[in-house]
Amino acid sequence: MAVRDRRKGVGMKALITGASSGIGREFAYYLAELGYDLIICARRTDELYKLRDEIKNVSVRVITIDLSREQDAFDLYEHLSLDGEDIDVLINNAGFGVYGRFSEVPLDRELQLIHTNVCSLHILTKLYLKDMLKRGSGLILNVGSMAGFSAGPTFSSYYASKNYVVRLTEGIHEELRRSGSKVKVSVLCPGPVNTRFNDVANVKFSVNGLDPRDVVRYAFDRAQKGKMIIIPGTGMKVLKFFQHFLSEKALTRASYNVQSRKDGNEDA
Repeated sequence: MAVRDRRKGVGMKALITGASSGIGREFAYYLAELGYDLIICARRTDELYKLRDEIKNVSVRVITIDLSREQDAFDLYEHLSLDGEDIDVLINNAGFGVYGRFSEVPLDRELQLIHTNVCSLHILTKLYLKDMLKRGSGLILNVGSMAGFSAGPTFSSYYASKNYVVRLTEGIHEELRRSGSKVKVSVLCPGPVNTRFNDVANVKFSVNGLDPRDVVRYAFDRAQKGKMIIIPGTGMKVLKFFQHFLSEKALTRASYNVQSRKDGNEDA
């Protein structure tokens, strides 16, 4: 039996959703570097196998799954539980955005977004948190966004979904702190990051995005230290600070001005 080293990840197992590209892919690289065995999940099977073939030093298990189907989250948990897979680290990264006026965005696409960004994240967080509490250890890192701190006209569903992720994680974090649990729950709230997200949402950001490799290393290192909200990048930290001095109406109007500079249409 392998010796488990919680600091380095040796003998530990991490489950990463949305691992086929962007932030999820970088989490796979970094956790493998730390010595974690991996279970990587996404819809694009070919990209997952490419990622598996690139990682040589740890065990990598590929699972094709579509978390826009709520039942798939339950099936993933049940399947891994039946296989005796104990998850030490859960990275809830799967998610996407849909750009366009709320009245014009296709409802079916928004429901897919809600199932992916909210429902599946909620299900996996709940089920794995209960397992971690029984063991007395574990870490859950939910990938939110700076969008989680305000409303987002023309990106309304996405912003609302990330508000849910932020507030859910904050509530769980405080519950764990009050109980003295060693289980850690954090939420990563980056601004623009250079990933495929922009292509899926069909938008172009007016500012340069952060390097996903830097974001992931910064986020996971702070999650291990028990940080509740993780905001990479000095610019985003400054923005978050000044948000405290604006009314909700002013924040929403400012958000609209930012969103309207994006060259995009609803993602159909």
